[in-house]
Amino acid sequence: MTAQPSDRPLALVTGASRGIGAATARLLAATHDVLLGGRDVDALTALAAELPGARPCPVDVTDYAALADSVAGIPRLDVLVHSAGVVTVAPLADIPAAEWHRVLDVNVVAVAELTRLLLPALRAARGRVVLVNSGSGLRGRPDWGLYAASKFALRAYADVLRDEEAEHGVRVTSVFPGRTDTDMQREVWALESDGDYRPERYLRVETVAEAIRYAVQAPPDAQVVDLAFRPGP
Repeated sequence: MTAQPSDRPLALVTGASRGIGAATARLLAATHDVLLGGRDVDALTALAAELPGARPCPVDVTDYAALADSVAGIPRLDVLVHSAGVVTVAPLADIPAAEWHRVLDVNVVAVAELTRLLLPALRAARGRVVLVNSGSGLRGRPDWGLYAASKFALRAYADVLRDEEAEHGVRVTSVFPGRTDTDMQREVWALESDGDYRPERYLRVETVAEAIRYAVQAPPDAQVVDLAFRPGP
């Protein structure tokens, strides 16, 4: 993910191969050079071809040695958007330790490690970190215990990071969208329902991306701390 010199600010978006990450990359590309993080090389390459100033940066965020190598050449970063994530829907009694490790590794540990690696670059730019959380990061409910635990942890991480990095000018925003029309949502629907999937019941990925852009482009005298929203009536 080495960054080439440019007059435009630089953003890195994880989970950029699809869904909220891809929609966010498309919006930010109007004003930023964008590094497209993710595992799907073909999807990242296709998206980069659409967006001037965008480059695919394929990496598995849980391969920490590869992750460190991939960001080693970034001296300055204006925006870091954490959009990558996984979900498990099951009763707590049915979730083995290996699944806890998998979900927490992607949703929390990888976020913390990538941010740690990029803090010098974010501090140099007085940059902004946006963490895509979930309504499950505000309230736990049956069958969503593991996912909620990961998102509550992500919320706590963001709150502490915000306070610790304030002296360096780094701003941190948690975004809490309600259910959104993504591939992940379709997978969840298949587990929960036997009816027809109706995308109009959910937020559009572009709507979530607009919220992220709002946090990124907030005036310098403001820090957007939390953004929570859900599908309209």
